[in-house]
Amino acid sequence: MSRIGKAPIPIPEKVSVSLNGLDVTVKGPKGELSRTLPDGVSISQDGDTLVVAPTSGNRRSRERHGLSRTLVANMVEGVSQGFTRKLEIVGVGYRASVQGTKLVVSAGYSHPVEMVPPEGITFAVENNTNVLVSGANKELVGNEAAKVRAIRPPEPYKGKGIKYEGERILRKAGKTGKK
Repeated sequence: MSRIGKAPIPIPEKVSVSLNGLDVTVKGPKGELSRTLPDGVSISQDGDTLVVAPTSGNRRSRERHGLSRTLVANMVEGVSQGFTRKLEIVGVGYRASVQGTKLVVSAGYSHPVEMVPPEGITFAVENNTNVLVSGANKELVGNEAAKVRAIRPPEPYKGKGIKYEGERILRKAGKTGKK
């Protein structure tokens, strides 16, 4: 049995959960998220906690037990606190700004790259070089942060590009002169 799946999910104040079979809807101060859990698991509410359990002992049920518990826990955390991913822009002349809701990135191309955020995602920029991607849905926040990073991934020689905060870039030695 999954060790992660066994742990109950505490429901904080100001968060309401509605269950309809395998459909889970979570509402909180940061928004509303809903998801249909995969077959093979059941979810129940005991007071101010949620419990996810496998419906049978077969392999498919056991595989999805921990996943389902983590998905629901991320939904509860997302609507109560939200998720944020921070990216750093490294390089001379590389910068970002927010125009309305769009993120505009100048990363060495002949034109600035504009990104329109999907519903529930917000961009913020600090000091022209730090981009914050935030929202209630952890999966969407991660995907949008990956799209921003893909504009100009960090290169291994000088480390220029867009990287996640704390990401370690493996550096390579440049060419050596002829003798």
